Amino acid sequence: MIPIIRKQNMPVGAIFSLLLALTIQQTFTTDVSPTVVAHETSSPPASPATPGLPERGNYNVTNTNDTVCLLARMGLQLNISFISSSHGKTVHEVLNLHPNLIKFSGSCAPDYATLKLTEENITLTFSFSLNSTSNKYHLSGLELSAALPDMAERLVVSNTSLNYMMGTLGHSYMCQKEKTLSVTQDFSLNTFQLQVQPFGVNGDFGAAEECELDEDDMLIPIIVGAALAVLVLIVILAYLIGRNRSHAGYQTI
Repeated sequence: MIPIIRKQNMPVGAIFSLLLALTIQQTFTTDVSPTVVAHETSSPPASPATPGLPERGNYNVTNTNDTVCLLARMGLQLNISFISSSHGKTVHEVLNLHPNLIKFSGSCAPDYATLKLTEENITLTFSFSLNSTSNKYHLSGLELSAALPDMAERLVVSNTSLNYMMGTLGHSYMCQKEKTLSVTQDFSLNTFQLQVQPFGVNGDFGAAEECELDEDDMLIPIIVGAALAVLVLIVILAYLIGRNRSHAGYQTI
């Protein structure tokens, strides 16, 4: 409350001093809210989750006599690159194929066999060739056709000059370890727990010929076991030599 100032009882200098004191008091007692500057933050777009190991599926092809002529058992994972319709940029995606959703078909000939797997808008075709002279077969071609929701256009890629899964007629090719098959710049295929036999099928898989990755896994325990055996042999020989020397130091009385 500002007091009433009567000019007749107070000199001008006193009035000026009083007004100055009231102004200073008002300045220090007034609450001033600090200015807060909010900074905009943006979180990076979430990257698609990498799927786990694919489920292993069983596939077969029968000939005109309704006899099984091709057998395959494997888990499959696609690595594909395509132009995104929503971003207009090249994106990379990893997809698992699901055996319970796959329809399979194919064909068999004396020196050529195919396996076609279809899951919704994805079709994957394997082509195998047999050299009748050497009785050796191999995966000679892979073709992928895919139309995912975010694709600007359908992806169709193929390679007919591959040289994977080499095996002997009447035998199956096996590779339990994960293996990546490079097909084109935009497509590669990961296989898991694979066993395939495209020729010379006699009811079931023939004797398995293992891939180099599986052979390396078997080689390591063999090397370790051999090293331990050599070490034990050295210890035994050292003990026998030391024992013979100790006996040689005594003479019969």
